[in-house]
Amino acid sequence: MRLLIISDIHGNKEALDAVMAVPHDEMICLGDLVDYGPSPGECIDMLMEQKIPTIMGNHDNAVAFRMDCGCGYAYKHLSQSTREYTWDVLSDAQLEFLRKLPMNLKREENGKKLYFTHGSPLSFYDYIKPDTPEETIQEYIKEIEADFIFIGHSHLPFVRKFGRVTLVNPGSVGQPRDGDTCASCAVFDTDTLKAQIIRVEYDMENVFRKIRANMPNADELIAILKRGY
Repeated sequence: MRLLIISDIHGNKEALDAVMAVPHDEMICLGDLVDYGPSPGECIDMLMEQKIPTIMGNHDNAVAFRMDCGCGYAYKHLSQSTREYTWDVLSDAQLEFLRKLPMNLKREENGKKLYFTHGSPLSFYDYIKPDTPEETIQEYIKEIEADFIFIGHSHLPFVRKFGRVTLVNPGSVGQPRDGDTCASCAVFDTDTLKAQIIRVEYDMENVFRKIRANMPNADELIAILKRGY
């Protein structure tokens, strides 16, 4: 079975449509549906309608409960300004969907335990990056009984193995931060137990039009998408 793993959509419906076209049998979302992008409601509706298992990210929590996002300094002003826009365009039903998202999901495939969360198993504020020291990662995951741990939050895709545990970050669907402007996702093959990072082009110009027409800090938001960081 091909399990499509996505994360950090951030209101980018065009990017979401693109990654969902990647061949797969099932799909799981690791959170952060909202902030930064022009179409948070449409992204939520897509996951709701297709009953996609979805985890709560720090931005989902910030929008749902009107709390600080705990995100990095470089982008915090954008998350705050676009959150006002997000609150204006989301319905009560969409906000309620965010409020009810779980912090993690667990399942077993081919005799292996899979664990899905947003930041680290300890907190959706924790960043695990490709260059995070191994001893730090071991502290984050030491209480988790799993063979594969799937995380998002950093917007940096990677597959790293630590002893018996493999960490997979699919990167960001709607806000890549690794210098590649393409939407990012991962496909995990439950038969071979291999994960592959996949990049997909999407209609960026349509996203830019929506941002210019509706959102604050439009030039800065568009520049980030054009750079891929």
